[in-house]
Amino acid sequence: MTEQQLTHIDEHGDVRMVDVSQKADTERVAVAEGFIAMNPATLALIVEGKAAKGDVLACARVAGVMAAKQTSSLIPMCHPLNITKAKVECAPVEAGEREDGRAGIHVTTTCGVTGKTGIEMEALTAASVACLTVYDMCKAVDRGMEIMDVRLLKKDGGKTGLWEREA
Repeated sequence: MTEQQLTHIDEHGDVRMVDVSQKADTERVAVAEGFIAMNPATLALIVEGKAAKGDVLACARVAGVMAAKQTSSLIPMCHPLNITKAKVECAPVEAGEREDGRAGIHVTTTCGVTGKTGIEMEALTAASVACLTVYDMCKAVDRGMEIMDVRLLKKDGGKTGLWEREA
């Protein structure tokens, strides 16, 4: 193939689920991240365990794992996968630690599968939903929170092998 083509569009321009039946099963992994920026006072509530709805980071981790398992129900052309790994990490970031100076929660997700197609969408969905969960649990005190920087960091496996985001 000399030029890249959209795999979810057929020769007539219609959307389709890609046929992966002839592809070999391989071990695949994807790592994604997201960040939810917030007021330093909101971050303090989370870190000190004083958020009214409970343990924000524990809930975000569980929500991210649940989201990874439901990705094909949310994204129409995604294949249902028998996920073998879903890990969600949430790290508080104090004001001034990031280049933009914003306080918040940095989310990193790692998903794995042995199968015929990739797991990038599951890792990205996990990061997105973990950030959304933080928003939901803290919106009563900080409606100005902002979800940002949701992106794929790494994917490995399958025909295309390793891809990593440049620093």
